[in-house]
Amino acid sequence: MPLTTGIVGLPNVGKSTLFNAITRAGAESANYPFCTIDPNVGVVDVPDRRLDRLAEIVRPQRVVPTSFQFTDIAGLVKGASKGEGLGNQFLSHIREVDAIIHVVRCFEDENITHVSGQVDPVSDMETINLELILADLESVERRLERVARQKKSGDRNAEKEYNVLEKLREGLVEGKPARRLALEEEELERVKSLNLLTLKKMLIAANVSEEDVAAPENNPHVRAVREQASEERAEVVTVSAQLEAEIVELEGDEREQFLADLGLESSGLDRLVAASYRLLGLITFFTAGEKEVRAWTIREGTRAPQAAGQIHSDFERGFIRAEVVAYEDLMKAGSMAGAREQGLLRSEGKEYVMKDGDVVHFRFNV
Repeated sequence: MPLTTGIVGLPNVGKSTLFNAITRAGAESANYPFCTIDPNVGVVDVPDRRLDRLAEIVRPQRVVPTSFQFTDIAGLVKGASKGEGLGNQFLSHIREVDAIIHVVRCFEDENITHVSGQVDPVSDMETINLELILADLESVERRLERVARQKKSGDRNAEKEYNVLEKLREGLVEGKPARRLALEEEELERVKSLNLLTLKKMLIAANVSEEDVAAPENNPHVRAVREQASEERAEVVTVSAQLEAEIVELEGDEREQFLADLGLESSGLDRLVAASYRLLGLITFFTAGEKEVRAWTIREGTRAPQAAGQIHSDFERGFIRAEVVAYEDLMKAGSMAGAREQGLLRSEGKEYVMKDGDVVHFRFNV
C-alpha cells in the first residue's frame, strides 16, 4: 500500500483548491496517468530533475517517475472530536494516512468568509490541533480502562502499557500532541495499535495570495505561522493554492517562464511533494536501461533486497547482488560503461543500505 499524506484544514482556507490543483497535476502527467483511487485520493508524479538527466544519458523507450499519494480529508471544524461536522468520520480518515498536511489561510479576501470571522492562522492551527488531541485523549482513556483491569490481575505487559498510556494521557490533558512527549521506541510499539492522530508527523502549508508568493516572509500571517510551527518542530511550506490551479494548466517552457516571471524556481506543489518526502523519511533510487528509466520510492534505511522487492517480489526472493553507482558519479562518468571503466560501479550484497540517488541493476535468480 503506498504511503499517503492527508490534507486537513478548516473550511475556506483553500484546502479544496489546493487538492484540485494536485489532482489536475496528476491528470496532466504524460508519463504516469493520474489515478483516482476513490473520490478524495489523488496520485501525482514526484518531480525529480535527476530522472530527466538519466534519460538524456540512457535514451530509453520511456521514462517513469515515482509517485506520491494525497488524501483530501474534508469536514474538520471546531467540535470535530465530538462529532461536529461529521467529525468522527473524518477523524477516522486521518488515522489511515501516514502524515498530515495542515493547510492554513494566510491571505485576506473579503469575498471569502473565514469560518471564525477573521483570518487568524495561528488560531486555526490551535483549533485543529485541539480536535486531534481530544480525539486521541478519548482513545487513550478507553484503552486505559481496559488495561487497568488487566494490570490488577498481575499482567506485567499490561502494567508496562498502562504506564505508557498514563504518560500519554497526562501530556494530552496538558494540550501536548503525542509526538512531543519523547516516547521511546518500546513505548511507541506498545501503543502502535491506537494509531494516534497526534503521533503523525505534520507539515504546515501556509496558503498565501499570488502577490505574496515570491516573498512570503513579508506576510505577517506567515511569520506567525512559522513561529508557531517551530514549537511543534513542523516544517512550513508557503503555497498559493489559487496560483497552483493556474500553474497546472501550463506545460513545458510556458510553465517554466511563468514561474520565472514570479521569481520562483519551482511550483508550490513541487515543494509540497518534496517536503512530504522528507517528512516521511523517503528516498528515491533509479533503474536505468534501454527499455525504461524509472524512479522508485523507499524508506531511508532500506536494504538492497527489500528495495529490489519494490520492483518485483521475485527480485527480493532470489536476490544475488546489486550493481550500484551513485547518481553524481554516473553524471561525471557520462555513461554506465564509463562508470564501470572508472571503477565507480560497485557490487553490493544483502546488507547494503540503499542511498538516495543510487542507480541500480539487481542480479537475482529464482
